[in-house]
Amino acid sequence: MKLAILDRDGTLNQWVDQGFIGQPQDWVAVPGALEAVSRLNRAGWHVVLATNQPGLGRGLFDVIELNAVHAKMHRELALAGARVEAVFYCPHAPEEVCSCRKPGAALFEQIAERYGAEGAEVWAIGSGLEHLQAGQSLGAHLMFVESSGRPEGQEVQNLPAGSQRFADLEAAVSALLSLGDVEVAGEDARP
Repeated sequence: MKLAILDRDGTLNQWVDQGFIGQPQDWVAVPGALEAVSRLNRAGWHVVLATNQPGLGRGLFDVIELNAVHAKMHRELALAGARVEAVFYCPHAPEEVCSCRKPGAALFEQIAERYGAEGAEVWAIGSGLEHLQAGQSLGAHLMFVESSGRPEGQEVQNLPAGSQRFADLEAAVSALLSLGDVEVAGEDARP
């Protein structure tokens, strides 16, 4: 099993000033990110997203608008020869009590269950500390990607143990694919 769980904002799409993407026109891919997903797909990887969407819980946009954003994302991925198999999201605001909001592990657990994957078969790749913390709870391999356009004052420090830093998704995918199939399947394949 080769399963990559990507964060959305700052990993696949650029950060936006208002802090959330509620309209399709606000979704703009990070340069090289769609092609990186295509490379994973061609190498036989399952690629899914796990994303917090607190704008739903706050009433800033609705599920129809979120689906429209994801429809644009899927179209742009397809144009790059790429595919994200599923999007798992937490619809709750930070002040709501839930287990699905990252850094909680529920989204990652749902994904692993759906794919029949163990934690050591999962790579958590994202630009947010919470994404890596959720991956760590599952026992996933952790790959942090620096995010262009991250809101000022939101630098990420104190990554979980074992995390590796990369300039962007493209660099993380290059490192991941350089491991080769034999190492990826092994317990010692943590980058």
